[in-house]
Amino acid sequence: MVSIYLWKYLEAIHINLRFLGGCGEVGRSAILIDDNVLLDYGMKPAEPPLYPVGGVRPDSVIISHGHLDHCGVVPNLMDIKPDIFMTPVTKDLASLLARDTMKIARAKGQVLPFIIEDVRDFELHTYSIDYGTGFDASGYEGMLYDAGHIPGSSSIYLENKSGSLLYTGDIDTRDTNLLGPAENLPVADIAIVESTYFGTEHTVRSKLERDFIDSIKETVDGGGWAIIPAFAIGRTQEVVMILEKYGIRPYVDGMGVDVYKLLKKHPSYLKDPGRLDKAFKDAFRVDPRGRSRIMDEPCVIVTTAGMLSGGPVLYYLRHIHDDPRSKILLTGYQVEGTNGRMALERGYYENRGRSVQISAQIELYDFSAHSADSSLKELVTQQVDGGCQLVVCVHGDNTEGFASWISQNLEVNAVSPVNGDQIYI
Repeated sequence: MVSIYLWKYLEAIHINLRFLGGCGEVGRSAILIDDNVLLDYGMKPAEPPLYPVGGVRPDSVIISHGHLDHCGVVPNLMDIKPDIFMTPVTKDLASLLARDTMKIARAKGQVLPFIIEDVRDFELHTYSIDYGTGFDASGYEGMLYDAGHIPGSSSIYLENKSGSLLYTGDIDTRDTNLLGPAENLPVADIAIVESTYFGTEHTVRSKLERDFIDSIKETVDGGGWAIIPAFAIGRTQEVVMILEKYGIRPYVDGMGVDVYKLLKKHPSYLKDPGRLDKAFKDAFRVDPRGRSRIMDEPCVIVTTAGMLSGGPVLYYLRHIHDDPRSKILLTGYQVEGTNGRMALERGYYENRGRSVQISAQIELYDFSAHSADSSLKELVTQQVDGGCQLVVCVHGDNTEGFASWISQNLEVNAVSPVNGDQIYI
């Protein structure tokens, strides 16, 4: 742990930050402000799972969005009953994920990070906050802005007499089938910015979709199965909408179907709820009993988990891993150490303690819900031009490189903390 003192370099700001996770990595995001306001509290799927470092007892918790690496262990805090704030969609997603986390931990014989009573307390003590609605979090005036990442995702703005802070969370400034782009964000004294795709640009979306569809058709026409691993939240729905747009009726398996049902309850958080509904009505839904039947002839299957780390996708991989006609079409970022990253880089995955070589074709289609390099730089430039005095780079494999680029090109204080670091301002 390193303590960084910046108070001499920043004007009239008095905010202390403690970084508990998500620094120099993608996973277990958690940032503590002034010892009493916690931004995100996630876990990193691994064997065993990784959690934020150090103990915390915040008075207020604000969650940016309903992905496991940002909200996964919030119920663990319920012994102290903090006030918890998030959008209504994020609340429902976090509850769904919490129950699934307990189920997976039991199945693997792991220690439960929380119990069902904690989940129920979490649901009772969480305030549902819509975009643009002000709230008080331990003396900070807070506001949530649409981050364009997944339904209900937020960038968090906090302000009090000591200064202002913006936490982008995971943000996407592009238009997609499921969501519109992130909204314009206010300038803050301190900006904590995700760095996932620093140094990388995305393929133009229209070309990416066409290449994806062409590859699927080529696979099925050639007698193979097209297995599309997708994150349950956001990505499954986006992929099913893309397939429907091009006239492909996939089988859909896994938690992504449950998430679709949940999202239907929050139509105002979707770009086109009618299109989403049509896409899922046109698709074939699969339950565990029907999995063997759909392997009788080549088809398209959208299934969880998106990084091959568990879920129904492992069933399908057992059937097609040694078939060179078949294809695994990954649809998003593959975190270091996951089956998805190993499959891409080394051509194998692990299941039940053994390594399985993959003869099927493996392709990556970057349907990322994160802003690319140019968009991240534009976002930070807007903050600095507006008077931001400190940029903190988190959530990425090269946060140090991003902070260096900001310091050199924008002539502003920029840092890339590691987990456990504290910044005193």
